[in-house]
Formats: sequence, C-alpha cells, structure tokens
Amino acid sequence: MINLLKSSYGTLFEEALLQEIIQIGTFKEVPIGYKLIEIGDYIKSVPLLISGAVKVLREDKEGDELLLYYLEQGDTCSFTMSCCMGQTKSEIRAIAEMDTTIIMIPIRKIEEWTTLYKSWRHFVFESYHNRLYELLTTLDSIAFDQMDQRLIHYLKEKSRINHDAIIHNTHQEIAYELHTSRVVISRLLKKLEQKGKISLHRNYLEIVNL
Repeated sequence: MINLLKSSYGTLFEEALLQEIIQIGTFKEVPIGYKLIEIGDYIKSVPLLISGAVKVLREDKEGDELLLYYLEQGDTCSFTMSCCMGQTKSEIRAIAEMDTTIIMIPIRKIEEWTTLYKSWRHFVFESYHNRLYELLTTLDSIAFDQMDQRLIHYLKEKSRINHDAIIHNTHQEIAYELHTSRVVISRLLKKLEQKGKISLHRNYLEIVNL
C-alpha cells in the first residue's frame, strides 16, 4: 500500500505524514457504481483517491440528480471534510465512476494533521479551492450555457476521466446527470451524430470528433 500511496501523494506529503496515513488509514478497493457517500449520512472518514475516479452528485426535492464534479487520483472531497468537522449530514452523493482504490482517513485526524503538517494543511486548502472552482464552473454552465454545450462538455469530461472514447451510459443516465429529460438528450445526441461528432449505439456511444 505504501507504494500506491506514494505514487499518488508522495510529492504532496512529507514522509512522516505518509507513514501516519499507512498506520491509521483503511485501504479499500471499490467497484464501479459503488456508493461511497449517501445524502443524509453522517461522515466518519475522508477518502483519499489512490486510483480510479468518483463522481459527486447533488439531488433535488424530486430525487433528480445533478453531476457536480469528479474526484481523481490525488484528490479528496472537501464536502466530506466539511461534514466531518461540522458533524453534519452529507448533502452530496459520491459514486465510483470506475473501479477505484481509496484510503479512508478517520475524522479525528483531519484537524490534528492540519496543525501538525504544513503539507496536509496546504492539501486541504487546495482541495477546497479546486472544488469551489469546479462548482462555479458547473454553476456557470447551468446559468450561461445552452444544453448542447453542456452535453458536449459532459461527454468530453466523461471520456477524459475514463480514458476511453466509448461512453457506456444510456440517454436516460446522461439526462439524470445533466438534470434534464431523456427526450432532450436523445435529440441533441442525434444532432451530434448527424454532424459526425459521435456515433450512437445501443446503450453506449462513441466520441468521433468532438
């Protein structure tokens, strides 16, 4: 586990902190679709991503979801940290986008390490900054972009995260994550196909030239 940890965080954390993480962290391998965090849960530990990716979603009163951002190798979830330190219920849902490896850090260490380790303090502040930027980007997209632009951005980001031009999502699943209807997504995807940007197949699509 130490080699996996160092490959993701070795340039971020000093050796003493890496050793503490090894001693008290819980190593987990979770499959695609695994729910790491659910809305309404009390959070008892914070994830550090070793490999893979996790999508973070918000839910409205009707139960419809909106994709906020992705967590990748070397990331943590600042929302989770806020819930831990404030002892409040989670307001987000986190699901493994692919098979993912994480180390879970107990909440008692979050504040302690902020005082003890400069690298951890910088990591936490940088995480808050990055997640806030991503939230503002999502907000700007919703407020200012047309749905076709949002869809193209979604497809590009999905392809980047998964390192694959094939996107294994149904039209309904894409609609859920973009908080719109399946009919709208199907219409826009068909237009992209007619323009030669994508190729549509049953239950998946292929990016050709976005």
